[in-house]
Amino acid sequence: MRTPIQYLGITLRGLVMGAADVVPGVSGGTIAFITGIYEELINSINQINMEAVRILRKEGIGAAWNHINGWFFVSLFAGIGISIVSLAHGIEWLLAEEPILLWSFFFGLVFASIFFVGKQVKKWTGSAVGFFILGTAVAYAVTILPASGANTEAWYLFMSGALAICAMILPGISGSFILVLLGSYGVILGAVTDRDITTIAIVGAGAIVGLLAFSRLLKFMFAKYHDLTIAMMAGFLLGSLNKIWPWKRVDEVMIKHAGEENEEIVNVVEKVVLPGKYTQPEILNGEVVNQVAVDPQIWGAIGLAIAGFALIFVMEIAGRSNTEKSA
Repeated sequence: MRTPIQYLGITLRGLVMGAADVVPGVSGGTIAFITGIYEELINSINQINMEAVRILRKEGIGAAWNHINGWFFVSLFAGIGISIVSLAHGIEWLLAEEPILLWSFFFGLVFASIFFVGKQVKKWTGSAVGFFILGTAVAYAVTILPASGANTEAWYLFMSGALAICAMILPGISGSFILVLLGSYGVILGAVTDRDITTIAIVGAGAIVGLLAFSRLLKFMFAKYHDLTIAMMAGFLLGSLNKIWPWKRVDEVMIKHAGEENEEIVNVVEKVVLPGKYTQPEILNGEVVNQVAVDPQIWGAIGLAIAGFALIFVMEIAGRSNTEKSA
């Protein structure tokens, strides 16, 4: 049993997870892992099963609620929900107006996470190294895939929610970036900001189905192949750095809703560049016609990357303290 203060701590972790999940390229699963609640989250999700239904019928709501670790879910998802709803506009603005500074902060955060996750491997065998390399390759391959066009069909949004939640609970692979690849990110973010309950419900239903199915696989992997699973997750983090690198040159774009009030430019092909070669594209009729050199904001980027790096160790200490108190 946790105290109210400890449940508040879970909510605060949810707030940080929600903020990370809004950014395409950063995984809320990374935050859960760092703050010491990742395996509890996976195990609690797996408690939502037929046994929970049996307990509900025979012993009542209270026993079933305890079986699924209900207050943990309430605390965590309250934080995630509050964060997504309250920060959606702010993150949207930062991605548009201050992308270098935002990406720099998360680059430092994810880079530090590699070391934190990696040290959870009890013994670095040849197999563990191989899975680390495999995870790196898979995550890197995901980051270089081109984005798709938007699709607002209900079945597609349901599938998007299911796939994104699977990525979202994996450290290093961003659920929101998967939504970008599927072309659903703008649709869903708009639904959140516009309070479009129907779209949110469809995506949410897909997320629930995906979460219940995928968490069982993760539980099995942790139980049978703990070190290999952790090593692969560390690799996911390393491979994802390609997406989070603050300085990119946009070579190809796509115009969504052309001519409409909600017209949107989506970067389809991006190339990682050094700060001194950072440019912004000039776009004419949906095509990149020129690259313009702009200020790479190098010192601000370094400062925020260091802040993100340091934050990981603060969250690690908080997570370790919470684990010791709960033991």
